[in-house]
Amino acid sequence: MSKVRVLISDPMSSQAVDVFEQRGIDVVQTGKMTEEELLDMIPDFHGLAIRSSTNVTEKVLEAATQLKVVGRAGIGVDNINVPACTGKGIVVMNTPMGNAITTAEHALAMMFSLARHIPQANQTTHAGAWAKSKYMGIELTGKMLGIIGSGNIGSIVAQKAIGFGLKVQAYDPYLTEERANSLGIKKVELEELLTTSDVISLHVPKTPETENIISASAINKMKKGALLINCARGGLVDELALRVALENGHLKGAALDVYLEEPAKENPLFGLENVICTPHLGASTTEAQEKVAVQIAEQISDYLLEGSIKNALNAPNLSAEEVRQLAPYFQLTNYLGAFAGQLSHTAIQGITVTFGGDAAKLNVEPLTTQVVQSVLAPHFNDINVVNAREVARDRGIHVTEAKEDLEEVYHNRVTISITADDKTRSVCGTLIQNRPRLIEIKGIKLESEFGEHMLYITNQDEPGIIGAIGNFAADKNINIANMHLGRRESRGDAVSLLEIDAPINATDLDGLRAIEYIRDVQYLNFNPLVL
Repeated sequence: MSKVRVLISDPMSSQAVDVFEQRGIDVVQTGKMTEEELLDMIPDFHGLAIRSSTNVTEKVLEAATQLKVVGRAGIGVDNINVPACTGKGIVVMNTPMGNAITTAEHALAMMFSLARHIPQANQTTHAGAWAKSKYMGIELTGKMLGIIGSGNIGSIVAQKAIGFGLKVQAYDPYLTEERANSLGIKKVELEELLTTSDVISLHVPKTPETENIISASAINKMKKGALLINCARGGLVDELALRVALENGHLKGAALDVYLEEPAKENPLFGLENVICTPHLGASTTEAQEKVAVQIAEQISDYLLEGSIKNALNAPNLSAEEVRQLAPYFQLTNYLGAFAGQLSHTAIQGITVTFGGDAAKLNVEPLTTQVVQSVLAPHFNDINVVNAREVARDRGIHVTEAKEDLEEVYHNRVTISITADDKTRSVCGTLIQNRPRLIEIKGIKLESEFGEHMLYITNQDEPGIIGAIGNFAADKNINIANMHLGRRESRGDAVSLLEIDAPINATDLDGLRAIEYIRDVQYLNFNPLVL
């Protein structure tokens, strides 16, 4: 590949440019771009670093012929078509921790401002009105804070709120009792949180499950006089229903940093005296912007230069050390998957990957993904390790991962079982001095390295077959580099693997199949991974 190039298409800290240049990456920073400008430039780049202005659409991705990674300096990826990136094998990364503290602090600032009417009191005081009696506030100490979403930001809000003397409970389907106890909070169901919280703060992404999580029905269940804070994502709150609840006094106040439509020039909640609005400032601190810019630059550089993946939304995370450790296993799983995939001529229903011995101690998820990609590559165009699982899922192919102990001479083993037409066939391999070896086919043991061009022959074990194959190869000028044999039992099922110097044509394949006792011959091609 030519020199690695990265485009920064949104305003971003100059420290990001410094990181790329220090890593030897050619970087271009343009600031905000129109879609037409981006379409014109993107074909020349391998990486794209963005914030919230650039929209990574299908049209952009079609033009991005060399693009390997999109990095968002921040958390939200609403402006990135992640499924389309996945389909094209483009890794999507974000920086979930870079602005967590800043966003948590903003949510807490909104909460205290709402409780004490600080923006309103500030405005009237500047106007010369001494409205001391008008802005009677509430103490937050001892109040119950309900947090919806206890991830990075929600957890920070919880810990800081406890320090201010609030009691905290949280609703999060992924929150364990152990984690809740370590945070010093109570895990509750959503309905209990709604009905018992004095303040509710949202800290979840917008997904089909969380869209309008604060609906009209949810608002009606909320405690009378409660406060609502949303510094997470627009679309989590039914804004019209919230306006009604604020106007009729069911809720005391709301503080919002995000809106259904942004930039928010108009909104049903604007103009209400018991509502505080800020223009999506959650991550807007100098420290946070520098932090996320540096982080995304480092993550993109690590992926493009070393293959390591961090904070990816559509690929397994891999450290640089894991990439080095797994490299020979990637080669092994690539070869085994390619072997199984080239021999599968009917619809595949299931893929099972079993790791044994030393292999079972590794981070096997990316290895399983490599198997799926290599198995399906002969059958689907444009498949890669980023979209392989999605392709399998969309085609109804069930992928299973398993581990086993070994009681044999091999210290590691990977077995792939393919289910098709309700029949299961398996192939097994190992690493010997970090070199991939095939050691078993359909339960028949043999040991063979992988060559670029190979013939796989199944036959009945009878005298003279090896000689017949050799004579045919000599007649057709097919040079055999290596030959490896295995059989189930004498005069039973047997297999042969021949490494040859070049591909073989269909006529010669048919000629080999015509030899007595040979059941089938398949030409196989194996290409090593470029890691």
